[in-house]
Amino acid sequence: MFAISYFYNIAGSVKFTGTRVFASIVIGEIEIEIIDQFVVKFLECALDGLNDFLDNLNMGERTIKGCLGAHSFVVFAQVTNGFYLPGSYMHTYSNKDAIFAKVNSLTSIETELPFSYYSLPYCPPVGGIKKSAENLGELLMGDQIDNSPYRFRMNVNETVYLCTASPLNEHEGFHVLGSVKFTGTRVFASIVIGEIEIEIIDQFVVKFLECALDGLEEMELRKPFFCSWAFLLVVVFAQVTNGFYLPGSYMHTYSNKDAIFAKVNSLTSIETELPFSYYSLPYCPPVGGIKKSAENLGELLMGDQIDNSPYRFRMNVNETVYLCTASPLNEHEVKLLKQRTRDLYQVNMILDNLPVMRFTVQNGVKIQWTGFPVGYTPPDGGADYIINHLKFTVFVHEYEGSGVQIVGTGEEGLGVISESDKTKASGYEIVGFQVAPCSIKYDPEVMVKHKMYDTLSPIHCPAELDKYQVIREQERISFTYEVEFVKSNIRWPSRWDAYLKMEGSRVHWFSILNSVMVISFLAGIVFVIFLRTVRRDLTRYEELDKETQAQMNEELSGWKLVVGDVFREPYCSKLLCVMVGDGVQILGMGGVTIVFAALGFMSPASRGMLLTGMILLYLILGIAAGYVSVRVWRTVKGTTEGWRSVSWSAACFFPGIAFIILTVLNFILWSSNSTGAIPISLYFEMFILWFCISVPLTLIGGFMGTKAQPIEYPVRTNQIPREIPARKYPSWLLVLGAGTLPFGTLFIELFFILSSIWLGRFYYVFGFLLVVLLLLIIVCAEVSVVLTYMHLCVEDWQWWWKAFFASGSVALYVFLYSINYLVFDLQSLSGPVSATLYLGYSLLMAIAIMLSTGTIGFLMSFYFVHYLFSSVKID
Repeated sequence: MFAISYFYNIAGSVKFTGTRVFASIVIGEIEIEIIDQFVVKFLECALDGLNDFLDNLNMGERTIKGCLGAHSFVVFAQVTNGFYLPGSYMHTYSNKDAIFAKVNSLTSIETELPFSYYSLPYCPPVGGIKKSAENLGELLMGDQIDNSPYRFRMNVNETVYLCTASPLNEHEGFHVLGSVKFTGTRVFASIVIGEIEIEIIDQFVVKFLECALDGLEEMELRKPFFCSWAFLLVVVFAQVTNGFYLPGSYMHTYSNKDAIFAKVNSLTSIETELPFSYYSLPYCPPVGGIKKSAENLGELLMGDQIDNSPYRFRMNVNETVYLCTASPLNEHEVKLLKQRTRDLYQVNMILDNLPVMRFTVQNGVKIQWTGFPVGYTPPDGGADYIINHLKFTVFVHEYEGSGVQIVGTGEEGLGVISESDKTKASGYEIVGFQVAPCSIKYDPEVMVKHKMYDTLSPIHCPAELDKYQVIREQERISFTYEVEFVKSNIRWPSRWDAYLKMEGSRVHWFSILNSVMVISFLAGIVFVIFLRTVRRDLTRYEELDKETQAQMNEELSGWKLVVGDVFREPYCSKLLCVMVGDGVQILGMGGVTIVFAALGFMSPASRGMLLTGMILLYLILGIAAGYVSVRVWRTVKGTTEGWRSVSWSAACFFPGIAFIILTVLNFILWSSNSTGAIPISLYFEMFILWFCISVPLTLIGGFMGTKAQPIEYPVRTNQIPREIPARKYPSWLLVLGAGTLPFGTLFIELFFILSSIWLGRFYYVFGFLLVVLLLLIIVCAEVSVVLTYMHLCVEDWQWWWKAFFASGSVALYVFLYSINYLVFDLQSLSGPVSATLYLGYSLLMAIAIMLSTGTIGFLMSFYFVHYLFSSVKID
């Protein structure tokens, strides 16, 4: 998230006077005066750690444990104060001795909210505001005792002038040293300690620092108990953490005329879904050659290829610049340019980690896009024209800091903590990046006389087609651009709001409300099953004597008839155990990822971070897959024999399916020379991660499953299986139909997810997705329980697989909806290659959903059946 270089002068003195110990500690502008050895000991330890933290050194001879122990003495200092009662220390004064009054917090019987005295424009004391030491009771009561300018001289009666305050402004009355601003999906905090300003992003850091800094400087509202511990954590664990940052949160500031180079990502199209390299087209190469940026695992799998570009901007310099004139186009280049133009390929440019944005107006509606087109084809379908002039608008925010260093990864990799000077620095942050593309026909004979980055006179985009640059053989294309810097009030943490603007929030809420209604309906059915049917039958049965019970056993009907077969081993039991284990792994991966994304830890500024995090979580959760699969196997078989085979199968089942699908799709991408193809080196890396991390963890989890307490069946299983009565309709029809209820919870959010994947939009409403996930889990559990009970009531004891697919059948409807989306919403998707890619990825997603939702239904049904028959006393 951030790391900060502090500039604090810390001094401390200890004086022994008779039976008392007097300590005076100065931190920056704050002086702390405390009596008694325990407090001195604590402050000596704490300041030793703080000094070492500020110097980025180790604690030295004093350990963290020792300081923590000293802190416990602080809490009870007043109790163990030695030979005197608290507050019984007597001061004596001589004539004309100066005595300074102190001020406590402002209080009100109307609001009960205490505020600092100096939050109002009162006269400050000479030498600055200094806090008095406060005990635990004062902290809990919200007291904040400071020195004041009110000076009395013993036995001197006088009327004294204090000061004349500065003219009041509209904000006067609040000495704000900490402020938090919510901006869209981000949270921005600005906190001031003395001369140091800290600017940070995201909820957790804001809350933590707001409280921690409360221990150093005054805040508008005290939160003492929690904040004292937060401050202690900052001091004690500073050496351990040494800076914590969110991916993509590295802020760059630029001075006037600083050179800033844009980068280019892969060319993308919503018609083909095949990404290609930017330099596969005859664009101007950068000075010094093409250099690739470091890419993480997620970026590689997504087909991103970020390269440097020749587009150079100078901060706050508005200019029109000449880039280059390309060589005469050959037949292959003309064919490629026309194909990319007609397939609506977009150029994705990045400046300071912000994608370029453009706006178009269609039917009176302003539409926002990321990237700009390769070329333009008029409606009559005649000639094709290339985009060779770009009008950039860069929005900047003037930033003023005070020696602040914020560290993050961004797209540059790991940021390094460095010391900044004490002088106040200023600069500009880039908070917006827009482009207006156009095509202009230049005279190549005139343009070749210029050199790269020569300044041109302002250029106006033509409106007539005959002045556009046509794409044809032997044509020499000149590339130019102009840039305008515009000052903006948007702060750096809020710059992504334009990209993550949530549209259709009412639709999301409608989806959630619809899901809540389905859950309520199913919950009512489950309530009736448990209370009115199951509990009534069990209560009536338990009240009978043994003879009547024996007679009743002969007259049993419904689910009580299958008591001797309900826990009979299902067919393909090993496959069921493996699928349940993999389902737990996928569900855990998706749940944790969505939670972290909803809390703001998956920054869109770090491309591929979401996919990278999902893969790492899947690898680590192999231990859960092994444990659950072997535990279910042991329950079904009654023995641990064969657990290694089950663990290996769990480690290879879903990854093997994914590998087969991705390999087939990869051959298709390779044949198209697309950057979306996974490199061979990445294949080997994925295999190493699979066999060196996931497989061993799955085997470890399986071994733990063999040592876990076995799940005992509440009833015995008969040797001869009971015949299942014939039914008019196959039971699988009911199972497949049950998937419509979970799908009703999911399908609206599924539309937004598919749109973000295939239409190049940002999806960042993970809060809604988290709510939908929780509702989906509840619906799957309820549907599976209801269907399991219905099958048992008709004496169908083969419930294992039906419980799994009752909720897992939602994957069938997800895949069918994906086909519907392809036919009706992705009509622009052209060619069998693009359709194959779409269906392949959709199939992989449907299989993952089947395993995770089926696991929810199976585990809940198993618990239901186990609970139901554990109450039956039939022998």
